This record gives sequence, structure tokens and C-alpha cells, in this order.
Amino acid sequence: MLPEEDLKIIKEKLGREPNLVEQGCFLNMWSEHCSYRSSAPLLKTFTTTGENVLIGPGDDAAILKFEDGYVLAFAMESHNHPSYVDPYNGAATGVGGIVRDIISMGARPIALMDPLYFGTLDTPKNLFLFEQIIKGIAGYGNCIGVPVLRGETFFDRRYSGNPLVNVVCVGLCKEDEVVISNAQTPGNRLVLAGSSTGKDGLGGASFASRDLSESAEAEDRPSVQVGDPYTEKLTIEMTLEAIRKGYVKACRDLGAAGLGGASSEMAFKGGLGAHIIADNVPQREPNMNAYEILLAESQERMLFEVAPEDVDAVLALVEKYDLNGADIGYLTEEKTYVVEFRGEIVAELPIDFLTAGVPIFERPSKAPGSGEEGDKPEKSEKPEIPADLKQAVLNVLSSHNLASKEWIYRQYDHEVQLRTVVKPGEDAGVLKITDSHGLALSCGCQPRATLLDPYEGAKATVYENAMNLAVKGAEPLALVNCLNFGNPERPEIYWQIKQAVLGLGDGARELSIPVVGGNVSLYNESDEHKTAIPPTPSIGVIGKVELNIPIPSSSFTRPGESIILVGETKPEMGGSEYYTILGKTEAGAAPKVPENAQKIIKAIRDAVKSGKVSSAHDLSLGGLAAGLAGMCGTVGAEIDLGEISAGQQPDEVLFAESPARALLSTPEPEAVLALLGDLSCAIIGKTGGNGLRVKGESFEIALSPEELSEASGSLTRFMMK
Repeated sequence: MLPEEDLKIIKEKLGREPNLVEQGCFLNMWSEHCSYRSSAPLLKTFTTTGENVLIGPGDDAAILKFEDGYVLAFAMESHNHPSYVDPYNGAATGVGGIVRDIISMGARPIALMDPLYFGTLDTPKNLFLFEQIIKGIAGYGNCIGVPVLRGETFFDRRYSGNPLVNVVCVGLCKEDEVVISNAQTPGNRLVLAGSSTGKDGLGGASFASRDLSESAEAEDRPSVQVGDPYTEKLTIEMTLEAIRKGYVKACRDLGAAGLGGASSEMAFKGGLGAHIIADNVPQREPNMNAYEILLAESQERMLFEVAPEDVDAVLALVEKYDLNGADIGYLTEEKTYVVEFRGEIVAELPIDFLTAGVPIFERPSKAPGSGEEGDKPEKSEKPEIPADLKQAVLNVLSSHNLASKEWIYRQYDHEVQLRTVVKPGEDAGVLKITDSHGLALSCGCQPRATLLDPYEGAKATVYENAMNLAVKGAEPLALVNCLNFGNPERPEIYWQIKQAVLGLGDGARELSIPVVGGNVSLYNESDEHKTAIPPTPSIGVIGKVELNIPIPSSSFTRPGESIILVGETKPEMGGSEYYTILGKTEAGAAPKVPENAQKIIKAIRDAVKSGKVSSAHDLSLGGLAAGLAGMCGTVGAEIDLGEISAGQQPDEVLFAESPARALLSTPEPEAVLALLGDLSCAIIGKTGGNGLRVKGESFEIALSPEELSEASGSLTRFMMK
């Protein structure tokens, strides 16, 4: 149902009562998911331009210059609510939707990333959601032949009622092959091609803009799209061939709000109107009505603007790929959106009012602790230093957040297309694009830090992902985001959104990374768990890396090298994995990005590009202990933290998650230290031996290869039971 205030505005504008079909159009097009009605004012604060940005936010995907005439398409989406209701299909169609955003720009998808956030795996429901979501991503991505190269999997009890499925896709094409979604010429035909239209996904956009209820699985299952990756693969090839042959003047994939959304937005963006003949739409179910045909979100469908003389050629191409296709309407000079069904006009709306007439506003915002509602919980006390520090390290290393995610990424085909240079499991994935340059990819978030301090947590998210690129020697090109939050109608939630957007924007500006697109997913809370998710401003970042310079591994590769810690370790334990394991979720301060973080990232990138660094690893979740353990594999390490730990508590030295830190190993320590200049850095040990030995001012820990392997394999063992 349309909100009462919206219905009043619509009636005043139209001078009449909108019929059911028209109300459905407004319900979906004016939803937060489609219109960003309360988030648009905040998103305008991002810097979206840069020397490599050809197309920024507003189209299906951004377009970025690369080299040799090549451009990249880059986009990020969420499929959160559907993935709770029907985890396999919800996750699978999340992949399908983001891939179509890329092909609608004329680019071939070459890589996927999947930042995922789940409730802890100690309940059957959470375990089921986790298994099925991973299977959905793997099943769809593998079948369409797009490698899942990078991801994040984060577990926290507060996602139990509302897991998050965010997906990033990157595509590649030549600059002269790019197609946009702006309609071009009145009289051109609208051709719908791909799969047939069913009733699945009906009302998906409005469904994504409300809270989940306890009965969501039964009530909302019809709102979840059902995907077919084999049809998607054919749709990819058909669409790209149609674009290469010059038949497609404008293109848009059918996602939120279905045909109604795609056709009205395409026409509006070109300053035109559209006349849709709903009867012409290929339907997979009998007796579908105009509402269902217009607003169903059935998958694997594309909308083309085609010159009248090319319609037959396009439909022949559709038939060649054994897909459905039809001429379903045309563009008009009159800026009206008209839908015809069975010879009658069932919708007639001013197109600018439908697509851009939604009231845009900032909601009331209130920081927790500034009033009665949403007061900050009392801070818990700092825990005692554990008597068995070694066991504390093992507890952190074996947590599902720190454990190897091999069980997940082994289900993904990450080498299809034969571009993969650095596989999953490292700080960033790397793909070969040209003979001389590759593309580095990173994604993720800092949910717990963002819960404690939305501004600093979001800013730290940008810096962590930039560091993931820097340790591979990559220069960042652009950033996309998915802003996952609770109900924005609650002032403390809207405050979280506002502060996180400011943090992301400032971090991106400091690092000269344009924000070129993204998605807003709000109302992520459920009746069942009576709580909102932690604020989760998840991002994807891509960068350009030189392939003629050795790319460091995230693990130690050679014995006898010096290990350098770069960056300052501060007693910033708030939101840390260590405190969470101890149940001290409200203790400590959130980590803050240091003032010289930009300089640190540049220095590390320059050191890597010098070719003198053998291995490099970002420090984040789990702190220094987790970073060192993660680098020990076939080659171990001997570490002396005597000077660094002087005057500090052992647990703070080992587990603090201070941003802008990294570990480097090198056979030329003096040369690398010279490149790092006056930054806070120190040689803390040597590679070699078996396992990890760490000595501090007041402690000494020895972890054997077997103990490290046992801890790292905790998630895999759990899932293989």
C-alpha cells in the first residue's frame, strides 16, 4: 500500500485517484530502494568525479578509463531481504542482477566480489542461511563463467535476523563500445529480450524497503526472484552481440520495479516519454494482469532501444540464442508514461513525476546518548589480561571471522576466463587486463567499529581497502558502496547513516578515490530479533597494478628476510575481535584513522613497486597477532616486540586493530626503510623456522605449524562435520 502522505501528493498532482496499476508504479518507483528518497541528500556529499571517471553515478554502472582504449564497468548492489526469505535464490539473483548492470553498459563481466554478513553459526537457521547463500553465489557465478575473485565473510549475532548479501561486479570493454541507458530518439522501439516474465519478484523494490517480519519466509517468498544462470549466460552473449552490431541505442537491465522501472527511467533520462503495450510482453504464466507484467522482477531480462528498421534483426538475434523477445512499445516526444493492456490505457502518468517526483528529504537525526531514545549503553570495563596469552591468541585465530574462508571460495570458480593473477585468500585479488597492467580488487567493511563510531568506522573502511590494494602495489581507481543500515525513520539510525556517509566521503577524498556508484539498503531489521543490524557501509575498491613488478604474497615466502611493521599500534580495542570473544562488546574506543594514514599507504605502495618487498599484508581484524599468524605457512617467523611492547599491555600490542598498519618482509631492509622515510616503522623479526614465535617485554608465545593450521581451519572443519 502507498503511504498515505505519498497518495495525497499523487492525487493533488494528477487531479484524480490513481488506479491500481498506477499506484503500483509509484509504490515501487518511490520506494527507498529505487528513489533514495531519504538518502539522496547524503549521497550528494560524495566526490564522484576524477581523471579516470567517464560515467559516474546514475547509470547501471560506472565507466572508468583503464589503458589502450579499454574501460572498466564497475557496480555494486545488495540482495539482503530476498536472501533471508529464500537464501539460495536471493543470493543467486543478486549475482545475476549485478552482472546485467555491467552488460547493459556494453561490458563483459570479468570479476565478482561478495561481501557477506551473517549471524553466528550457533543456530540451525543461521547455518542454513550461510550454506544456501554461498551455494547460490557459487551456483550462479560458476554457471555464467564469471570468477568470484574476492570477498568478505563476517559473522556477528546481530545479523541473525537479517543477513547481508552485497555483490560487486567489474566488466571490461573498449570505450567505443559503451552504451548508456538514456533514451535517444522518439519513435524508436523498445525491445524486451531474454527470459519470459513471470510473477516472481513481484513488488521486490517495495519489499526491499521495509522491515522483515517473523512470517517473512512464507509471506514474502513471491517477492523473491528465481534465477536461471544458463539463461543469463545466453542473455550476456546476446546482449553484447546486439551492442557490438550497433543495434542497441540505449540499454537497461530489468531489476528493481521490473519493466515499469526500466522503461520509465530509460525514457525519462533521455527527456522522452514511453508507450508500453503490456500484452506484447512474453509471459511464462497464463492470465497475467497489467500490474504483474509491469512490476514483476523476473530475472535475465534486458530492455533495448532499437531503431524501427533494426527490430527484426534484433529479434532474429534473440531467437538465435533461444531466448524470448518482443517489441513491447516505443518512445514518445510527449513526456508521459502510458501503459496499454488489452486495448485499454491502464496507466497514464507524467514521466518526470513518476521517476523524479518523489519528495526528497533528510530525516530527523539524533546521536545515541543525546536524548531518551537510543541512549548509549554503558561502557563495560576493560578485561583482565588473560593468564594464558597463547590460548587467547588461538581463540582469536580460530574464530570464524579470522579462520580461513577456503570452504567458501573453493566452491567458486575463480580462474575462469584465465585472467586471474592473485587468487582468493589474499588481501586483494588481481586480474590481468593488458600485458603490462592488471586490476586489483578489494571489498569489505568495519561493522563493529562503525557501530561504536559511524564516522571513524566508515573512514577506516576506506583506508583498510586502500591498504589491501597498496600491499599489492596498486593505485586506486574508484570506489563503490552499499550502505546497509536499519530503519532510517528512527533518528539514531539516520544519524548512523549520515555519519558513515561523511566518513566514507572524507576517507575517499583524502585518498583521491572517486565514489562512482553504489546502493542503499535500509530497513535491515526484523521483528524476530528486535534489533537493527550493525551499521554496515560495505565498499568495493579497484586499482591499477603493474604486472612487470613482482606482486608480493600475503604469506612469507623465503626464510632469512627482515619483517617490518609499518604504522603505529595504539590501545584502540573497541569493536575488536578479541574483545568480542571475551563478551566485552561495549568496552574500549573505536580505532581512529591516524593523520598520516594517507602518507603510510602511499609509502607502502611505493615500497612494493620498488620490487624489494617479498611479502606484504594489511593489519586489520585480529590485529598484529592475526596478521603474523596469517603470514606464516611453509615459512615461519621469529618476532621480538620488546621495544614496541614496552609500557603497553600485551593484549593491546597483540590484538589492537589500529588502522593504517601493514607487515612487510624484505631481503633489503635498509632500502625499504629508506623508502618508508620518517613513518613509524620498525624491524620486528626474521622469517624462517617452523611456526610463529613472538616475544614481548613481558610475554613469549610459541605456535607450532600444527596449532596455526588447526586454528585457521576451524570454519572448514565446522562446515565439513
